[in-house]
Amino acid sequence: MALTPLNSNNQLTADARSLNALKLQAGNKDPAAIQEAAKQFESLFMREMLKSMRDATMKSGMLDSAQENLGHDMLDQQFSVQMSGKPGGLSDLIAKQLSRQMGVADTPAFDTPSTLSLGNRLPASPKLPALPPTSDASSAKPLKTTASQAGFVQRLEQAAAKVEQQSGIPASYMLGQAGHETGWGKHEIKNANGTPSFNLFGIKAGPGWTGKVAEVTTTEYVNGEPKKTVAKFRAYDSYEQSFQDYAKLINQNPRYANARQQTGSVVAFANELQRAGYATDPAYASKLSRAISTTQQLQRNQPWRGVA
Repeated sequence: MALTPLNSNNQLTADARSLNALKLQAGNKDPAAIQEAAKQFESLFMREMLKSMRDATMKSGMLDSAQENLGHDMLDQQFSVQMSGKPGGLSDLIAKQLSRQMGVADTPAFDTPSTLSLGNRLPASPKLPALPPTSDASSAKPLKTTASQAGFVQRLEQAAAKVEQQSGIPASYMLGQAGHETGWGKHEIKNANGTPSFNLFGIKAGPGWTGKVAEVTTTEYVNGEPKKTVAKFRAYDSYEQSFQDYAKLINQNPRYANARQQTGSVVAFANELQRAGYATDPAYASKLSRAISTTQQLQRNQPWRGVA
């Protein structure tokens, strides 16, 4: 059965017969089949990203319908097909890795940039060997950073790296979220006497909290509107304790189970935290993604870079 190039029919290989044929040819170490499978994989990945972006977009609800959702899904499929298989893109990286794993000479492809990375939320079909999870933020346009951001990351990354080894949550994710929550150290939560509470993540002191507490005025979003309110926040003895308590919250609270599965993708991790209700800000996911990307850029560009 001859391969049908992805861009010639402008569609995904979605039916079982076509998928099985493609998997069989790739398994026979056919370079063309490997390249085609890589394109399909990239297209499915791009479709998942587009779907996640739509899901994270606020909707009015006035015009939502099953027909509109179907139209969006079909449009996303067309976009994913058109964006896949580009020279130097994700499909080249996938094809090269598959070729190495199968003992086949690299399939014809353009060299990929060293900064290209991909998340670990790849579609389940076709079932091809998984790729190692990395950040999906490094391929974005360089962000503007400040000296205060660099100082914040440098000051806290050793503690974050230590907690990463214990929890599995990337240090750069924790540092980025701490930077966002505290304004990169400019708006840290203080105790009543002005001393630091060491609370980097805005974690509140609920009924089950038996430790120290700091009461401050904060902004909450109610029905999309910002409201000032006095809230009780947890207080710690060190920044490392703050990282440890945050990691415990993410790893042990069932509401963040989906976020725990997305530590290979900055965007997916941030979206899952917002879906779980970590913060009431409707734009929290996009702000957090940018903060994490800023942290990773600082770590890549500084000689004191630690474990990201």
